Amino acid sequence: MTDLFIYTCRATTLRLVGILILATILLVTLAVMVPVYGNEAPVSADDGQEISFPKIRTNEDRVSFLAQFGLQVEGEPEEEEVRLPSEFDRVFAAYNELQKRQGLDLSRYAGRKVRRYTYRVTNYGDTDRPVYATVIIYKNRVIGGDLCSPGQGGFVQTFDKK
Repeated sequence: MTDLFIYTCRATTLRLVGILILATILLVTLAVMVPVYGNEAPVSADDGQEISFPKIRTNEDRVSFLAQFGLQVEGEPEEEEVRLPSEFDRVFAAYNELQKRQGLDLSRYAGRKVRRYTYRVTNYGDTDRPVYATVIIYKNRVIGGDLCSPGQGGFVQTFDKK
């Protein structure tokens, strides 16, 4: 004799299973589509030297980051929280091109609040003008920065002085 099994399923059970399957698909899709911010991997400079943009948590971490470029800075920086513009104007787009030359891209962080640290550089060569290093951090990651000298005849350039 053959045993016969009958299983009944209510519409609410089918609906629950369908919702769970759709939720799983949505979570997997979001996990694949959400961009990864920051650059954990070292970037190679044109001279072959690897430059690292690791997680930055302390002032010592930021000073060590700048030391990769041969920069020595004075103690504590000027620190400020700023919001990057949601849409880049011509000036900020040009600044972002500078960032791209050093393996960074601020456009991924448009509209976000970031921390900006500005240090006075003490070993920038033969200049009597002040030179500053700015490091832009988002969630403990370097996402931008530059070397600059303000005023007439000043400059803004990448960390590696190119």
